[in-house]
Amino acid sequence: MKTMTARDAKNHFGEFLDAARREPVVVTKNDRPVGIMISIEDAADTLIPEMFMEKEPGYEEWLASKVGSTLARLDAGTTGLRSHGEAIASLKSRIEAKLAHKAQ
Repeated sequence: MKTMTARDAKNHFGEFLDAARREPVVVTKNDRPVGIMISIEDAADTLIPEMFMEKEPGYEEWLASKVGSTLARLDAGTTGLRSHGEAIASLKSRIEAKLAHKAQ
């Protein structure tokens, strides 16, 4: 992981951005780490977008309902396990359907 001082990051901002596109860059001030810059592509693979995205109205209630109903099915023994491949395929198709619906 690359390290840059805050001063160098400011004075060489283009290089700083280029470096962050290749790997995370730790920014230091007074020889102590104070921040980290990662590319937007790397950020997309983390929970960072989730923290900053506005939730649709009713999202929290919907999520609580889904988790609650899943836990109830688990307690009742009515859930079935899927293989990893089946679960990923199902998730992929649901995401594609949701994206297609939003594009309309």
